[in-house]
Amino acid sequence: MIAYKEKVEACVQQIQTLIDGFQPEVGIVLGTGLGGLVEEFDIKYDLAYEKLNDFPLSTVESHKGRLIFGYFNGKKIVAMQGRFHFYEGYDMKTVTFPIRVLKLLGIKALVISNAAGGINPKYNKSDLMILNDHINLMTANPLTGTNINEWGDRFPDMFEPYDTQLRELANQVVKENNLPVHEGVYAAVTGPNLETKAEYKYLSIIGADVVGMSTVPEVIVAVQMKLPVFAVSVVTDLCYEGALKPVQLEEILENARNAEPHLSKLIGGIIQKF
Repeated sequence: MIAYKEKVEACVQQIQTLIDGFQPEVGIVLGTGLGGLVEEFDIKYDLAYEKLNDFPLSTVESHKGRLIFGYFNGKKIVAMQGRFHFYEGYDMKTVTFPIRVLKLLGIKALVISNAAGGINPKYNKSDLMILNDHINLMTANPLTGTNINEWGDRFPDMFEPYDTQLRELANQVVKENNLPVHEGVYAAVTGPNLETKAEYKYLSIIGADVVGMSTVPEVIVAVQMKLPVFAVSVVTDLCYEGALKPVQLEEILENARNAEPHLSKLIGGIIQKF
């Protein structure tokens, strides 16, 4: 863990040198098919993951692998265009390495987006869902092992993982722009396969509104480091009885892209009000 801490701190120092003291206020993690949001940014620095010390590399085709610094709606931001997943073969500490880095770079809030399957029958393709809670069904946890006390408590409380104030700002933005947005529970699974019909039914029974393969590890680490989190899912396919059918990755990506205008308004509005 000492070596891990040193790697995170070394990466932070390298990035600080490359961005000439630029101080981001908000971190943004862009999920599957949602990287187009960067077109809304006034970009000042564009760093490829492969150029950063010990930073993981994106192996998913729809995740480009760039750390972008600039301005969005008047605020200084840093955005991950491409995240990391447990199913890629990374351990959880590697998956969440960038969140540690962003926190130490000085961000005051973290905004996370993801693509997810809609389990709630009220949801439609390309709808947005604000996360108010989650169910962690992954097989590993990023906090396992020796704790680094200066990064946070050994046993962080998860009573309110998604920041109430950020969700209130989001609801203001939703009303102002009349966006098709829900609020609900995200179930995190390991992946990379999609679920069976029986598994979707099970997820519905235990209270999930959407299901995905990311986000929760990053949220756990952010909560431990006392970093306020806002997270939103884009419903890319429908997984409830009557709508469930075989789905291809191309359709998932298309539905994610169709949601980008609404996602941009939501995230941009929150950042503007932050």
